[in-house]
Amino acid sequence: MTAVNPIQQNMLSIVNDADVKSLITKDKIISSIYKQYGAPPKWSRPQGFVTLSKMILEQQVSLASAKAHFIKLNTYLQTFTPEDILKLTDDEMHNCQVSRQKSTYLRALSKAILNTDLQLNHLPELEEGDIRKQLTNIKGIGTWTTDVYLMFSLQAKDIFPLGDVAVVTTMKELTGAQTKDDMLIIAEKWRPLRSLATYFLWHYYLHKRNRTYLVE
Repeated sequence: MTAVNPIQQNMLSIVNDADVKSLITKDKIISSIYKQYGAPPKWSRPQGFVTLSKMILEQQVSLASAKAHFIKLNTYLQTFTPEDILKLTDDEMHNCQVSRQKSTYLRALSKAILNTDLQLNHLPELEEGDIRKQLTNIKGIGTWTTDVYLMFSLQAKDIFPLGDVAVVTTMKELTGAQTKDDMLIIAEKWRPLRSLATYFLWHYYLHKRNRTYLVE
């Protein structure tokens, strides 16, 4: 009998009625968010090069800024492919509002795909640890980008992105935890649904600030 890969097994949405019920039943923080704002949206993003490129552009800037930079870059290119990214000069990248650092990262991702060092269509077949290794081997893709790709694109159910500012801010506000070690301990009780718990934290964070998180 062939073992079922947990990533493949969890390709259904992170947000489903059974898991929501399970989490709000066993955790008062999540239950409180649910009572205030209901279940979070079924956030997801397509798998592939374009999404990973967007996530690189989203590093350490607002989503609005990253979206504007992507639109400018995408409009300039004939097609948003690794081949076309590698044709761009530094000046062209700069004119599309892509920093020198992120230009380096986009080129590193493009080269990894063209060299088949990274085969994005095969990631769902791999274990989480192997996915992390493949992605973080690429310059500019760290733990946060990998966590977000696992959650949004691969719908992995038990990810806790402690490098995310909104998650840390919300954990401090709702739990009183001040250190990341304390937050990890609290998040342990959300296993194996830490991704869903994170969606609840983002849901709370956005509602409290009257923001909408539009992902594409």
